[in-house]
Amino acid sequence: MSWDFSTEPEFEKKLDWARAFVRDQVMPLEVLDVDEDELRELIRPLQREVKDQGLWAVFLPPYLGGAGWGQVTMALLSEILGEALWAPTVFGSRAPDSGNAELLAHGATDEQRERYLQPLLDGEIRSCFAMTEPNAGSDPSRISTTATCDADGWLINGHKWFASNASVAAFLLVMCVTDPDVPPRDGQSVFLVPSGTEGLTVLRDIPALDDHNRYRNAPQPDKHCEVLLENVRVTEANLVGAIGQGWELAQARLGPGRIHHCMRWLGQANRAFRMLCERAVSREASGSRLADKQLVQHYIAQSAAQIRAARLMTLHTAWLIDTVGIEGARTEISMIKFFGSTVLHDVIDRALQVHGSLGYSADMPLEWMYRLARAARIYDGPDEIHESLVARRLLRGVTPVQVPTEHILTRRRAALDLLSQQ
Repeated sequence: MSWDFSTEPEFEKKLDWARAFVRDQVMPLEVLDVDEDELRELIRPLQREVKDQGLWAVFLPPYLGGAGWGQVTMALLSEILGEALWAPTVFGSRAPDSGNAELLAHGATDEQRERYLQPLLDGEIRSCFAMTEPNAGSDPSRISTTATCDADGWLINGHKWFASNASVAAFLLVMCVTDPDVPPRDGQSVFLVPSGTEGLTVLRDIPALDDHNRYRNAPQPDKHCEVLLENVRVTEANLVGAIGQGWELAQARLGPGRIHHCMRWLGQANRAFRMLCERAVSREASGSRLADKQLVQHYIAQSAAQIRAARLMTLHTAWLIDTVGIEGARTEISMIKFFGSTVLHDVIDRALQVHGSLGYSADMPLEWMYRLARAARIYDGPDEIHESLVARRLLRGVTPVQVPTEHILTRRRAALDLLSQQ
């Protein structure tokens, strides 16, 4: 058995390039007062540089245009990309498109890959994963959107909620019930529905806490949408994977996606931590620096420890996925999801507090970082759901007893019996 916390020199060079590129070329985009079209023009040459470096969409295998990286290497890059608002877009790794590409990589036909996956990987189009529903919440077993089979294919009817980027997507991946008479894990399927299909209506972009409106014309990274599907006609060509494979495809998408989220959160936490430390050594109050106040020292020490712990937990989970697969890492995936979102919030909150009214204002990036951090505790499954899953899985291996195993008097009797037999 060996434990190694080092990074191969060649790979470290790629990470060094990415750090400098994100800091010098991508992060400045955050403060420009540009609209969506202008931003896209600014990003396009940066995306070409990323592709030249072999760092574009690295989560997918080479035959699909990616680098075929494992989850550990992807996690290390995601930590860097998390520092800048637009870095995932520049590197072809922005959610939900990255997860949707993974789903298509698992289940798409050759025709679907050519028509939808390749343009998605090239950054030419956006996509949407429509699973969440108003009355189902975080429980996919309660999905009520149906795809009913007839002689011409399927008719989809349902109501989707928080379908990210549905209003700007070229296609939606819609989770449907195709067989209500079997358990949900076996009775759900995914259909690819192109935007503009008759019966598909994007009702609205839902106003949300993470709306990126610091500047009048600032583009919105993600739009959360309400979608109605009324007799939407699809055929065999729209089915992703096999009938009844929807749950499996969704898990293939969500498992690695949570790793990428958690590492991007660490990037944001690292950035907030630097702001916290800079403010502590630069600002004076009541005759001394903030850095000399015990409470601020507590903020700094706790933040550093939390970030380190979350990073190690996330990398370990990524390593598990690489070695034993998603099924063998489900407990760890849930654990880092709720722990990582808490660390993200706590570190940003402390940095904002130490900056006072300046941190609360839009003159610092902490205000939008704080709003984005709050969403982390909800999407990809609320923290409470993941905590419950972790607890249930851990308790499966615990045997109930009438007398506690560590009961002192019982142990003493056993120890005396053992000594008497010697």
